[in-house]
Amino acid sequence: MFLVAALFAFLSPELKDVSPETFAAEIPTNSQVSEGLTCQCGCGLTVANCNMPTCGFSVPMRHDIDRMIGEGKTRAQIIAFYRHQYGEKVLSAPTTEGFNLLAWTMPFIALAIGGGLMVFAVGRWHSSAPADSKPGAPPESFDPELRRKLEKELEERR
Repeated sequence: MFLVAALFAFLSPELKDVSPETFAAEIPTNSQVSEGLTCQCGCGLTVANCNMPTCGFSVPMRHDIDRMIGEGKTRAQIIAFYRHQYGEKVLSAPTTEGFNLLAWTMPFIALAIGGGLMVFAVGRWHSSAPADSKPGAPPESFDPELRRKLEKELEERR
């Protein structure tokens, strides 16, 4: 039987160009799977990083993950199992589908809208100033009589 499996592996056209690293990458480790799951004991950490040695959630879950890896399940299958069992709250990152897509895109949308509003506001401020006006120079429609009254009142206050 071993000989048949070896012949199949060496003669199969699909497996000729597959490296050993590819096979190793398909078998998940406990830490790879448990990094994708949030511990439900209240610590707020992932199952891999829960620092309670006797945690009632992460310790049994790590054992279950090892068992599922031994059964040949992939990372996606194991995470899907826990997602079905506990819901979205068990995932350490929101999924990129449905309403959760908004959690990923909203910061970038807000930055783009805010930047656009700033460019618009600066453009309006820039265009509202007369192009030929100089800083400190009186405007063209300045009344000389008002200027004399202002200077007279300033002299009286000194």
